[in-house]
Formats: sequence, structure tokens, C-alpha cells
Amino acid sequence: MSDFVAALPMYEWPEMRDEVDGQWARLRDAFRQKGIDAPATIARLNRDLPSVPGGIRDATGKLIAPDPATLPPDELDFHGLWLHPALLLAQTCWGPMELGLAPHVQLIGQPRYDAFEGGQGELYSSALVMRAGEAPAVGSPSDGSPLIPLDILRGKHFAFNSLDSMSGIIALTRDLEALGESLDIFSERSESGGHRASIVAIADGKADVAAIDCQSWAKARRFEPAAEAVTVVGWTRRRKGLPFITARTTPEKIVVALREAVAALA
Repeated sequence: MSDFVAALPMYEWPEMRDEVDGQWARLRDAFRQKGIDAPATIARLNRDLPSVPGGIRDATGKLIAPDPATLPPDELDFHGLWLHPALLLAQTCWGPMELGLAPHVQLIGQPRYDAFEGGQGELYSSALVMRAGEAPAVGSPSDGSPLIPLDILRGKHFAFNSLDSMSGIIALTRDLEALGESLDIFSERSESGGHRASIVAIADGKADVAAIDCQSWAKARRFEPAAEAVTVVGWTRRRKGLPFITARTTPEKIVVALREAVAALA
């Protein structure tokens, strides 16, 4: 049994469990070919993570996350996963990375987003979505530049998945600032808890607009009925997508092998 843990929770909707398992199987097999003792399956809940008595600590001994065994077993604390000393591989978001996660992990690589409108190579963008019929639908700019319809967005209720999300709020904030504007153009802002929940809130009339990363928007069009009532009215600038990371303490030899394997599968 492997001493490592791995997880791919960022794009795992219930309908995609088998696809995510398949993605991990390809990564796992590539890692094992490099001599890495990758776990057979991915962690999905706090109870799947090894206990860390006394909590997770940084290089100086400072407590940075609780022992997973003390957390609700049927939930998944993302920061506890990302900071876990046994982490072999997981995906995170550049929002948390910029907000303090980066010093505690090692970067492995980036997936590709060519399969999704709004994506190109390791870059992705967010679709700005509203209820269908309230504004003209637009495609993603071919050059990856932002397409922010200020007059349409002004005065609307903005829903976002979480405050540390690059795709859900930080990217749009930066694109607005580049235009001399801010999130204050919205009459109201509310945290939905997830991209899917934001789409549902818009379809239900509980919010007016949200920024949904292009891969999540593609998933919504496949699996979420509420997406049929929503359309794309703008796009954020293309930025780096969700990075793969490993623990700060993962040995350099394994880090090099992980990077080679991920790059080969990209």
C-alpha cells in the first residue's frame, strides 16, 4: 500500500467520477513506470487522508492545517489536502497559490485546455454567463484577450464560487481593474460555493451573472440542466489553468519524475 495520497477534486462532478478515475489511472500508471509508488485510487474525503497527529506544520513548525482525522470525515478540506505531507499529486487553483499556498507545496505542471472554448494550451479563461435572452451571446476571443461587457454587467447581482477562486472572482477583478473599474459595478455580490451552484442561481433568478472557468462551463453544458437557461456574454483574459502540485517534502527525485510524467501526458 502506498504511503502517498493523491486527489483530483477540482473538476470532479458526480457525473464525472468514472472519467476522473480514468484520468488518475493514466497518471498513476505513468508514475509507476517512473518507479513512484503511486496510490491505486484517489482520495475524495477527509477520511481518506492519513492522520497527522498534532496537525500539519510548515518548515518552521508552525501549524498550518488541522489533522484530517479531526475534520468531518464525509467532507474534503481542500487546504488540508493541498498541505498534507503525504501528498503526491493534486490539482489546486492559482488563487490559493497566490494567497499563501505556494510556499508550502511544489509545482509539478499544468494540464492543457485546448479541448474547451476559452482554453489554449495551459491557459484558460472564464465565461461570463447570464440568463439567456438578457444579452447577446459571444464566443471566446481568438487572441485570449478579455471581453468584458461593462454596460451589460453594471448593476447586476454577481455570484462567485469562492473568494480565493482565480476563475470565479480574482480574474474578473483584475480584468475590471485593467479597465479602470472594480467589482463595485455590481449591485450585489454573493458566494455560491461552486461554479455549478452559480449557474443554477442564475437560471433560478437568484443572481444575474457569474464567471465560470471554461472547463467547468463545458461540464455544465454536458450535465447541468440549468445551463440551458444560461448563455455566455463575455470572457476573462486567458491565464494559467489549475496547476498540479505535490507536498513541500516530496523528494527531489520524485518531483523530477512527476514533472516528466505529467509533461509526457499533456
